[in-house]
Amino acid sequence: MSTPASDPLSQAFLQFMEVERRSSDRTLENYAHALREFRRGHKNFTSWEALTAEDFRRYLFELMKQEMGRATIRLRFAALRSFFKWLTRRQGWTQNPLLDVQLPKQEKKLPVVLTVTQITDMLDLPMKLEKEKAAPVWAPERDAAILELFYSTGMRLSELAGINVEDVDSYSDTVRVFGKGSKERLLPIGTPAMEAIQRYRVKAGVHSGPLFLSKLRKRITTQAIGDVVEKYWKKSGMPVHVTPHKLRHSFATHLLNNGADLRSVQELLGHASLSTTQIYTHVSTQRMKEVYDAAHPRA
Repeated sequence: MSTPASDPLSQAFLQFMEVERRSSDRTLENYAHALREFRRGHKNFTSWEALTAEDFRRYLFELMKQEMGRATIRLRFAALRSFFKWLTRRQGWTQNPLLDVQLPKQEKKLPVVLTVTQITDMLDLPMKLEKEKAAPVWAPERDAAILELFYSTGMRLSELAGINVEDVDSYSDTVRVFGKGSKERLLPIGTPAMEAIQRYRVKAGVHSGPLFLSKLRKRITTQAIGDVVEKYWKKSGMPVHVTPHKLRHSFATHLLNNGADLRSVQELLGHASLSTTQIYTHVSTQRMKEVYDAAHPRA
């Protein structure tokens, strides 16, 4: 973290971020870099106080001409905005020129979705591969149940880690999970996932308490579950990096592709807003267009 000695305001701001806000080293370096780069890119810079909204618009235009990514541009301006907010609140400045500068909207990247074949191949791996020597005898069954449950329900990583045995109802084939804000919802479990859970419970002797256990027979951590998914992704040889969240994306998109309505998918995913779920309709539409372009003679 370094700023020019001739820029005491930047130095004071970064000290405030470090001492009072307890910002990480990475954040401090990003902010220092953003302030340095602005000064460097502003040919006629004299002082921060002399800047106008037009100066920042010209800087924004220069960054866009350089074809800098929108996320990077927004990160640069987040630092500048924090700096000027500090100047008005802590230094008594009355003008904040950045309030009149509009940034380009954040790019919306479509979720990466696996094909049904890719999902099936990966879900079959735990019971096909040779068990690691240090792993418990029931580790393959546990791993299979974890992967099956992710794809069967679309639940979040933290939700899966928090499941207890009593949350799974084998009579109604449902599981109770607690999502963001401790909101409870009931999710249906498909037959393959339910059978995988039953096989694991019998093999591991899990009768109460946490459903998924570590080798020390304690509740498995979210990190360890992520490692399970990472392990079988690497074994699968798939070019797409598979994560628990990509299994969730695939769950939602496959439902919509097969006729599920958006409201139902929203409830299953535990989204508070329907707009959050709508990203998956774009994925479905994109895939439909790809099929159309490949198959229609006059596409």
